[in-house]
Amino acid sequence: MGGLENGATYNHNSVPSTNKTSLSPDSIINLDQGDPTLFEPYWRKMGDKCTLVIGGCDLMSYFSDIGNICWFLQPQLGDAIKGLHRAVGNAVTDGRHFVVGTGSTQLFMAAIYALSSPSASHPVSLVAAAPYYSGYKDQAEFLRSGLYKWEGDAPVVKLGEGKLVYDLAYYWPQYTPITHPLDHDIMLFTFSKCTGHAGSRIGWALVKDREVARKMTEYMQISSIGVSKESQLRAAKILGVLSEGCQHFRTAASENFFEYSHRIMRERWESLQNVVKNSKIFSLPTFPQDYCNFTGKYTDSNPGDARNKILLLIIIISSSFEIGQPNNSAVCSSSVERDFLIYFAILQTAFAWLHSKEDIDWESLLREHKIIGRSGEKFGADQKYVRISMFSPPEAFKLFLERLSAIIDITNGNVVGGEESSVIKCS
Repeated sequence: MGGLENGATYNHNSVPSTNKTSLSPDSIINLDQGDPTLFEPYWRKMGDKCTLVIGGCDLMSYFSDIGNICWFLQPQLGDAIKGLHRAVGNAVTDGRHFVVGTGSTQLFMAAIYALSSPSASHPVSLVAAAPYYSGYKDQAEFLRSGLYKWEGDAPVVKLGEGKLVYDLAYYWPQYTPITHPLDHDIMLFTFSKCTGHAGSRIGWALVKDREVARKMTEYMQISSIGVSKESQLRAAKILGVLSEGCQHFRTAASENFFEYSHRIMRERWESLQNVVKNSKIFSLPTFPQDYCNFTGKYTDSNPGDARNKILLLIIIISSSFEIGQPNNSAVCSSSVERDFLIYFAILQTAFAWLHSKEDIDWESLLREHKIIGRSGEKFGADQKYVRISMFSPPEAFKLFLERLSAIIDITNGNVVGGEESSVIKCS
């Protein structure tokens, strides 16, 4: 997840994440949204490889595979998903039920529905370790359901009767080292962050338990009577091209999408690091290097590596849980702790998680400089953090760095011919 979940931030005077804009020095840069059009040039190079022709008489039925639990899943998409996970090595698919949704957003709600009980005496509690995806709270509270209740941050949880839902939108090689294939009860993925095709609105869940998969499918049937077949076939076509490219990885044949996108993200992070390193009070997280089984290389410990960008993205759905401190002896299982660290490390690759050592409202400060970010408060953190999308078009990202450099000059006291921002209140 992590896309256009906060549409209210869009302003017609701002520059959204699109590669078809022209900026002026006075343009408002919208870096609140994770709109991945940054990868558009790669797919344009693919030409007709990803072209799909659908006739007027095609795909007219509601049904795709009546023998499958998820009866609206197109078999071509199921095969493409399985092939890509096998090629990348990021998730176990054998023995799993596949459930397709309108983005992983819908699948998140389907999972909550599947794990809740209408006969329970009280709603199940939904918790996530901060910084969590800001859309979780909005989604959980939107319908004011009596089945579940958003409880917010939970640093460490002793599960009891709890269940875990893993949102793995960013567990792909361009964002983070693929250390091992994950094997959990419910794992959510999204087409938008895997390839950049957010407009197709396709996500999928890998589910171990048959009954959970059936209830998730039931939710889809009630809420939208399935998922667009056209979108599914387009996703299947593109995922197939992506898998084929993985076969030529580390060869001179062509630049695989994961190589291309990782290179772009790394270059952006290096540019951002070069700006932030000059600040006395602002910082970016750093993480130790790790070995990626997909690339066969160790990942450097700079935030440009995908290890910084995964919003931990473990959602804990529990009717009984105990919240503890990170060093509490009675906490999660070792495998959950291990994956927790991997996911938290991904937090910063597609989004920069900027931090201030001083008492500064980051979001307000950026708005004063015509930059729209998202406050850490929306992620269960505080206003000294802000999330910045790294998916913006090149022109917008360049202007962002220039403005950020100017902000750093102000906070460092190196301003010439200007006044310190009224938002900056350093203690």
